Amino acid sequence: MQQSGRLPAPSGSFGEKKVKILQQLDVPEAEYADASPKGSVDEGIRDLIGEVNRAEGFVTTSSCAGRVSVFLEGRKTAAGAGVGEGDEHQQREQVAGVGGKGAGGTWLYVSHEPVACDGEDDYEAWASTLGFAASAVSQSRPRGSAERRLIHFKFEPMILHVLTTSLTHAQLLLRCALQAGFRESGAINLTSPSETQPSTAPIVAVRSMGLGFESLVGYETPDGQRRRLVPVGYLQTLLSIGNERFAENAKRIARFRAAFQHAVREPEPRRNPDGGEWEDALARRERMRAEGLRRKSALEAERNEERCETAGQP
Repeated sequence: MQQSGRLPAPSGSFGEKKVKILQQLDVPEAEYADASPKGSVDEGIRDLIGEVNRAEGFVTTSSCAGRVSVFLEGRKTAAGAGVGEGDEHQQREQVAGVGGKGAGGTWLYVSHEPVACDGEDDYEAWASTLGFAASAVSQSRPRGSAERRLIHFKFEPMILHVLTTSLTHAQLLLRCALQAGFRESGAINLTSPSETQPSTAPIVAVRSMGLGFESLVGYETPDGQRRRLVPVGYLQTLLSIGNERFAENAKRIARFRAAFQHAVREPEPRRNPDGGEWEDALARRERMRAEGLRRKSALEAERNEERCETAGQP
């Protein structure tokens, strides 16, 4: 993919960073792993990532094509709490933060594609894979917030982080994202040029958090039993909504991809009404002047030739 002449050339430091990132992405899929639950680049946006990375001045640093997931919160109390000994900082690290991340929080289910369930039995079977103790909805509540570990159902749309070589590149990418419907997109890590950092390299986060949603579906007791708080019909509704959001997410990805392709494409040369190369007024005057001089020169040569022929007659 060629780079548009409207964008500044990438800096040398950006080029070095891009080479390192692309080397990591070129690792064979069987050997590649990242920090996501899946552990590799999502199939649904491989083509998009390839196109972004082929354009000069852009390189992806992280991505998710969109997913439905079921997440079990981490522990709400430190493992060493109540013992009276132990490092205070270590105990703080063993407690889950807001949202339940850390301290044993884990994904019970993750899918980057719509979930196919045809009937109530399928939804019951899907619910059983999450480790719930029984199909019936729990009528009891956990006795205290410190003892419960909530289970969340989530849909999260595509999110893409792209390192850019300049503010001009970042603005172009951000404009494509907003036009495609990723309205919560924005540029991050903006810094002013300095002696040690002569050029900026903003990261653009392409995201649409308004498309996501989350619902509580159960909890885990201190002894490790998982209990549902909602009936199977409610889970069916959540999966159905998730599949609808997948469809809209795919449309926005396609719009973003098309907008980016158009933005970085070399502009087509302007044509005149006859299909010839377009020229501005100054170029047209110069061309017509040159053509007039050529015609005048040809006419004078023709007249000189006629005079020579007349002079040579007996």
